[in-house]
Amino acid sequence: MSRLIVLEGLDGAGTTTQAKRLVEHLKAKGGKAHLTREPSDGPIGQLIRQMLTGHHAIPEQSIAQSTFGLLFAADRLDHAQREVDVQLADGATVVSDRWYHSSLAYQGTGADRDWISMLNARARKPDLTIFLQVRPEIAAKRRADAGRVQELFEDMRMQEEVAAGYKATLSELMSQGERIETIDGEASPDAVFGAIVALVGTLPA
Repeated sequence: MSRLIVLEGLDGAGTTTQAKRLVEHLKAKGGKAHLTREPSDGPIGQLIRQMLTGHHAIPEQSIAQSTFGLLFAADRLDHAQREVDVQLADGATVVSDRWYHSSLAYQGTGADRDWISMLNARARKPDLTIFLQVRPEIAAKRRADAGRVQELFEDMRMQEEVAAGYKATLSELMSQGERIETIDGEASPDAVFGAIVALVGTLPA
């Protein structure tokens, strides 16, 4: 059975590592599984990644949150059509490192969340979203320990706003019937992975 599973969290929460582990686990059990991410590896996603690291056409100019909101929504629709829907149609479990929840939490801090929600109204709802809850200061330390170059949304003040944005976003989506589970992302990587596998195990096979 095809399923869309999404891992969400602050930058440094461990979503990328755990998404990779989950896909490897599902494949080892004999299932079809496909790993993907947002921003995607498509043309719009590549542009977004350049902009997040400051490599855009006019470096001296700041980029409006509303611009990012439009770009992420466009990338998500292209990503779904070009990759995600194809894999789901083939019967795979698609594990995505981020989905529209990130847009609502990140761009919703500087733009109207209702407008961002409208832009993403046609995006497929995940069968399960797992939020790795990590405090902003812990996520920042992890990024620093990994030697990561700070991106546009990664300063501490912004990450604190994003953490609040996630809280509001997830609460609203859950009230609309979306299945979202929160786990302690500050636990050991193996403990986090065990909790993820347990949640995935509750989905229909």
